[in-house]
Amino acid sequence: MRFSQCYIPTLKETPAEAEVISHKLLLRAGMVRKLTSGMYTYLPLGLRVLEKISKVIREEMAVAGYQEVLMPMVQPADLWKESGRWEHYGKELLRFRDRNDREYCLGPTHEEVITDLVRGELKSYRQLPVRLFQIQTKFRDEIRPRFGLMRGREFVMKDGYSFDANAVGAEKSYWECHAAYKRIFRRLGLRFRPVEADSGSIGGNFSHEFMVLADAGEDTIAFCHDCDYAANVERAEVRYQASETKGEYTCPSMERVATPGAHTVEEVSAMLGVPAAAVVKTMLFVVDGKPVAVLVRGDREVNDVKLKNVCNAQEVHLADGDTVMALTHAPVGFAGPIGLAIPVYADNELREGVDYVTGANAQDSHCMHVDLNRDAAVTAWADLRMITAQDACPRCGGHLELTRGIEVGHVFMLGCKYSDAMHATFLDENGREQTMIMGCYGIGVSRVAAAAIEQNHDEQGIVFPPAIAPADCVLLNLDPRNDVVNAMVEDLYGSLRHMGVEVLLDDREERPGVKFKDADLLGIPMQLVVGGKSLARGVVECKDRRSGQKGELPVDNLPASFSAWAERVRAGWEAQQA
Repeated sequence: MRFSQCYIPTLKETPAEAEVISHKLLLRAGMVRKLTSGMYTYLPLGLRVLEKISKVIREEMAVAGYQEVLMPMVQPADLWKESGRWEHYGKELLRFRDRNDREYCLGPTHEEVITDLVRGELKSYRQLPVRLFQIQTKFRDEIRPRFGLMRGREFVMKDGYSFDANAVGAEKSYWECHAAYKRIFRRLGLRFRPVEADSGSIGGNFSHEFMVLADAGEDTIAFCHDCDYAANVERAEVRYQASETKGEYTCPSMERVATPGAHTVEEVSAMLGVPAAAVVKTMLFVVDGKPVAVLVRGDREVNDVKLKNVCNAQEVHLADGDTVMALTHAPVGFAGPIGLAIPVYADNELREGVDYVTGANAQDSHCMHVDLNRDAAVTAWADLRMITAQDACPRCGGHLELTRGIEVGHVFMLGCKYSDAMHATFLDENGREQTMIMGCYGIGVSRVAAAAIEQNHDEQGIVFPPAIAPADCVLLNLDPRNDVVNAMVEDLYGSLRHMGVEVLLDDREERPGVKFKDADLLGIPMQLVVGGKSLARGVVECKDRRSGQKGELPVDNLPASFSAWAERVRAGWEAQQA
């Protein structure tokens, strides 16, 4: 590739629309351009990055026994109604009608389409397992697209699906894809963690997210320093151990006290002279249209995903002020569990405690000396709160850390969620009809590109891992009007290409400073610089973009010295990843 012949519209200044570093650098490096909110055109170098990512994915999915297909992006509503998701997926599903008034949607994912395909073709256990995948454009009508490729409306995704005859085979497919994802992200040069996750709108029995560790991540993950436990905070279990003895303390009789204007835990704690941990928050939620109360310690936060799973619900949202008033006869901030005529779910942490402060279900009033086992009718005890860094690892009891992450992959054990609803069946060895067991496996290809930049950049620009860089090496001609320099550059360009090295030759009539800045901005791992002064000394200058280390390669036998240097550059990347 010659820079003078490529469409690489680099920018000196960061566009005002850019928020996170990957968005800024992708725009400045001329790799993407915004069409409209959440939708981007991939320019030549940006497309090369996506193709590099896709190549690694295709290779590792083939190793795991997956075959590639390509399904339509437009999907008929009938399939989504058959699975039951047409009503439940939400406004992210872009629905429309064709000229015949038939309903369709733009595919955000393809569980229905792949299940429809397979149920029409597979009839016998002898045809299973089947493992298929595609790399295709998806569309989700995000309410607030942001962060460039990190959360767009239109994006490139790899989605894969497995169909098995029994649970043993399904788990084998799941863990083999899990292993393939680990190989993929290692080859792409990313620092990542697979974490336990909630299955969300996709559904299924269990799932894992693959998180790239980066400060710009929208998700928080908890991981243990002493074992391999890691989970999204929505999923992370809080370790609960019942004490062998509850002690001999007897809680005094409940007492109602005035707390004028004390709406928050902090205000109640200060007014009554008790720690926040002694205050019980009573949060009212609407779960599948029905109100419930959730109790957590005053210094904790309710995990609504856990509540959704405990209630086996489709939708959960916090009750509004009018609902709180109707149920408790008090404004927000004074709700309590005493006498509530709705289900009350309490977090495990409160189970053995006594002498709490709760709301009194009356304005400007709270109750002191509350024993939940004595004074409240708790429907069920469960893990209902967000985990904290002070909690012990739920697996080994070790030290937990919370950090930010970017979800780049997600694997789901779907079970029979879709195959049951859509009657995807086969005949077993005894001639009996059985339901196929499914797995679902996604990678956000365009998001991987952004996540790689979030994890690998500096003040000068992008620092691409070698596996996904748009080229292996950028060759800078500092004096394109010098015939000797030109001849050396052309000879070196040809030699490198003959060696299989992908080279971007900067042959523009630009000042050296512009070329150096663009080379750093583009993030190509290796830089070679040819100028009249260096050639006079019989050398070509080189720079490792990751470490910034500069050196010189002798013009004599340059291909051999370049190969040795390139190997050192690759080794540096591998050491950093390890």
